[in-house]
Amino acid sequence: MFKKILVANRGEIAVRVIRTCREMGIKTVAIYSEADKESMHRYLADESVCIGPAQPLKSYLNIPAIIEAAKATACDALHPGFGFLSENAEFARLCDEKGIKFIGPTGEHIEKMGNKSYARKIMIENRVPVVPGSDGIVNDAKKGLKVAREIGYPVIIKASSGGGGKGMRIANDDDEFDKYFIMCQAEAKSSFNDASVYVEKYVLSPKHIEFQILADSYGNIVYLGERDCSIQRKHQKMIEEAPSVTLNENLRKYMGEAAISAARAVGYVNAGTIEFLVDKDNNFYFMEMNTRIQVEHPVTEYVTGIDIVKEQIRVASGQKLSLCQKDIKLQGHSIECRINAEDVKADFRPCPGTIISYHAPGGFGVRVDSSAYEGYTIPPFYDSMIAKLIVWGTDRNDAINRMKRALGEFIIDGVDTNIEFQLQILNSKDFVEGKFDTSFISNFNA
Repeated sequence: MFKKILVANRGEIAVRVIRTCREMGIKTVAIYSEADKESMHRYLADESVCIGPAQPLKSYLNIPAIIEAAKATACDALHPGFGFLSENAEFARLCDEKGIKFIGPTGEHIEKMGNKSYARKIMIENRVPVVPGSDGIVNDAKKGLKVAREIGYPVIIKASSGGGGKGMRIANDDDEFDKYFIMCQAEAKSSFNDASVYVEKYVLSPKHIEFQILADSYGNIVYLGERDCSIQRKHQKMIEEAPSVTLNENLRKYMGEAAISAARAVGYVNAGTIEFLVDKDNNFYFMEMNTRIQVEHPVTEYVTGIDIVKEQIRVASGQKLSLCQKDIKLQGHSIECRINAEDVKADFRPCPGTIISYHAPGGFGVRVDSSAYEGYTIPPFYDSMIAKLIVWGTDRNDAINRMKRALGEFIIDGVDTNIEFQLQILNSKDFVEGKFDTSFISNFNA
């Protein structure tokens, strides 16, 4: 087992990883930017290293500085969290070259499955259903326009190395396609240092369902059930839950086995997520694979009782998975609300600033993953998510009621948050009855 792990991230996911490492008796090293010198993850780790100024390109995306920090502190492994360099194949390869175990898939696997256009090709070859679209990367607008006309509008333009809704636009006609194609390329280059994009048919009003998988280097692969991530705004997820009200046991098994087939096709190792779109007739289509841990992994942990970060670390150290498919039983229902520092009334504008008072909810079946605290100043340079509120209930109704109670207890003063908006969603009739899809928030009247 590893002796010391560098956590190459910030905020709540860095705190999350550090906590599991401590439980496993593993020392940790936190990296932080100059803007994060008062961040909680820095103080929870056994050691910390400042790697640069506030701008991500000069700090959390600064590969040489991060590698040097890991070497200087004698780390034998590195956990990338999510976002930043977590799906950067070059980074994963360089870690291995320098004798630092990357806790995640290999650079080759990240390249194959993290690149959405290539992953799509792999799925087609392995007969996993995919959304109609381009065969791979589309390098210029003329080629893309031809694809769009062939498959029919609306279409969605996506960054090949993307995530979090960046580098993604829906086009309804030729004029919109020309405009958005250039925008997506520019945003993809800025966010991921990769301007490549691809084109897909836009499935109207689908459910966004994803399957968590775990795979070891001995050929063992399991799926840990599904998460429904349909409550999202501009492709940014806001509320996630497990299991989905849409799937029955047969469809769950069918999709779970398709997820395993997708991972097995490339010899995938470590944690990953296969994302699907499910239409109104319960037809499902492969959308993409995330070759990292997901923001919403806690809902899966609640309904399975499995610490996914611990399994990641164990697998990366060369151990076998501690479970097999027959061991996995879904119990109860879990919901996660992303708590963002943003002004909902001003089109969800990020709201950095100093937290004057902070009180996290508690009680049975309530979990808060956060790096925020009273007096903490939220910097303007990073994502606006400051906490994840996760609850578990015996069934979905129980979980909804517990989440409403917990949201009502959550106090964050000094900055605007989306807590009240989350409560309005949970109180809506359509959400309670499970009558929602990815268009829910755009049509929602609070």
